[in-house]
Amino acid sequence: MKGEIAIGGVFVPTLLLLGIAALVLTFAIVRVMNAFGLHRIFAYRAAVDLAIFVLVIGGLAVLLQTFGIPL
Repeated sequence: MKGEIAIGGVFVPTLLLLGIAALVLTFAIVRVMNAFGLHRIFAYRAAVDLAIFVLVIGGLAVLLQTFGIPL
C-alpha cells in the first residue's frame, strides 16, 4: 500500500515514523540549544520547540520524497 512501511509484517504509517524521528531529532536540537544557552533569547520556549519540530518533520518529509518513499 502507498504511504505505509512494513516492519516485521506490520504496516506502519510513514507519517508516524516521521513523527517519531522528528521528535528524537527535536530533543537533540533542543539539548544542543540548551547547552549553548540559545533558549535565553526567545520569549516563548514552547513555541520555539514546536517550530523546530515542524521544521524537522517537514524537512524529513521532503527528504523522503526525494528518495522516492511515498508519504
